[in-house]
Amino acid sequence: MAEAVRFHGSGDIRVEHTKEPQCGRGEVKMKPAYVGICGSDLHEYLSGPVLIPQREHPITGEKSPVTMGHEFSGIIEAVGDDVKGLSRGQRAVVRPTIVDGDCMACRQGHRHCCKNIGFIGLSGYGGGMAQYIVAPAEHYYPLPDNVSLETAALVEPLAVAWHAINISPFKFGDSALVLGGGPIGIGVIQVLKLQGAKQIILVELMESRKKLGEYYGATHIYDPREVDIPEEVNKITENKGSDVIFDTAGVEVALNGVIPACRVHGSIVNIAVWENRPALNVNNMTYKEVSYIGAALYDEVSFKNVIEALSHGQLNPERMITAKIKLSEAVDKGFQELIDHRDQHCKILIDAQRT
Repeated sequence: MAEAVRFHGSGDIRVEHTKEPQCGRGEVKMKPAYVGICGSDLHEYLSGPVLIPQREHPITGEKSPVTMGHEFSGIIEAVGDDVKGLSRGQRAVVRPTIVDGDCMACRQGHRHCCKNIGFIGLSGYGGGMAQYIVAPAEHYYPLPDNVSLETAALVEPLAVAWHAINISPFKFGDSALVLGGGPIGIGVIQVLKLQGAKQIILVELMESRKKLGEYYGATHIYDPREVDIPEEVNKITENKGSDVIFDTAGVEVALNGVIPACRVHGSIVNIAVWENRPALNVNNMTYKEVSYIGAALYDEVSFKNVIEALSHGQLNPERMITAKIKLSEAVDKGFQELIDHRDQHCKILIDAQRT
């Protein structure tokens, strides 16, 4: 038997004993090391099920209750027949996206937009918040020797940021506004700095996140309760406005407040998952011919690029980690801690082998 963090329903996540999974043909068995608690995990806990299937998932065939955790690294315990390039004892990070490979999006090369998209840790194949996991070998990526298991648990959220910037029209020397300084927003700031943003403007309420944004390269930080954001942005951009706005917050009043800060023919990139349908001031975008772009998850290239950037020391996200807890503490010191003391945390990691 092994322990795992399992979702049973809204407000009902349990640390419980499960049967230890066995490795089959084309599969890899891992002992997860560090697992991040994601904003989507919190949404499931507070108001789920959202992504967790109540009927059998079309790819995995699984439904709630499921083992959670989709941001994780670990050590390979066993490999099944027909698995190449992976071996027992290897350190690896898991790409959690599950795709059918056959829908129109997949056939067009946009597998991250798969019609039947699923996630390890939400849709089946187990999850990282467990002592063991078995999943198809295609989800495992060996880690360079100089990338720690703790850092590797941040590859997934950093890949979200990397992909959003890649599909945006952002280019070297542009100004960018980041709405929200949570884990994805901080990731966007790091990648923008790496890719040569001239000005990185963070709009955030919480002091701890403002400080983290400054540490990672935000050149200007504004609290919308204290200043007029479009006015300040115009001051620092010679009345041009921000070239690109990245929305990681998903808050209606906040987004409407920064739309006027976007330049003519600029772009707004939505990365946020919205809890409620927003009412946006579309005219403010129309009259400037501002583009509104959705950024969905990440492609495999972005995932690999983040691993490479970490290995080369181009990204150093370790300060994002604000706590490490035991598997048995996942609910009280993890999920509930992020809800009760959100202003004190960026990313809490669960040590899956400490019970």
